[in-house]
Amino acid sequence: MSALSLAVRDSHTMLRRNLLHARRYPSLTLNVLLMPVVLLLLFVYVFGDVMSAGIGGGADRSDYIAYLVPGILLMTIGGTPAGTAVSVSMDMAEGIIARFRTLAIHRGSVLIGHVVGSVLQAVVSVVLVGSVAVAIGFRSTDATAVEWLAAFGLLTLVATAFTWIAVGTGMASPNPEAASNNALPLIVLPLISSAFVPIDAMPGWFQPIAEYQPFTPAIETLRGLLLGSEIGDNGWITIVWCLGLSALGYLWSASLFKRDPK
Repeated sequence: MSALSLAVRDSHTMLRRNLLHARRYPSLTLNVLLMPVVLLLLFVYVFGDVMSAGIGGGADRSDYIAYLVPGILLMTIGGTPAGTAVSVSMDMAEGIIARFRTLAIHRGSVLIGHVVGSVLQAVVSVVLVGSVAVAIGFRSTDATAVEWLAAFGLLTLVATAFTWIAVGTGMASPNPEAASNNALPLIVLPLISSAFVPIDAMPGWFQPIAEYQPFTPAIETLRGLLLGSEIGDNGWITIVWCLGLSALGYLWSASLFKRDPK
């Protein structure tokens, strides 16, 4: 069997293991999925009339739904890897990662299984949250099939990048509780981005925090694809962020996996 065939076979086995683990312990997925749905409903039905004033131009609640949904979808992507960090840390604490190190399997398959499993869960979560958004009035009538495909690719790319960071976070954390705390930036960053109001509507001192982070250009790119707004340089900035974070997360995770346990 070639090295490539071995890697594919072992990665498939590890992916199946992680999906079965997610099915047996659905609380992590449900908790991550619940927050964006609650925020979506909260900001639409409780704060919608007030928040719509922040996007200007005499916008009403329906306009704010269109503005809000891309940010909520990216928030869903940011929350899913946090559960992955906890799952990886649980594997480390229970000693299964140490066991995998001793088996005659492709070394990268353990990490790939976690990453692919998390990305699949993120995609499913986005579909579910998107269904709720459509049910409450979100429409993207101007987006072409190519733009929808690009939007799907963007969400997958962002999910992959942050999942690699989450895997490294989980492996570096001493226990699942610490992993949950260390993964909080993945959940907090979308909250301080342009997900809820434009950057121009924020206080001057806060605008650089919201602007110079990975979620804001990703959100603006997704808005451009789904709503036809101007994307500008946000598309390229998002790709650079995602490729950089993916490379950093992969190298970090691989180095921790290869390190001999103490």
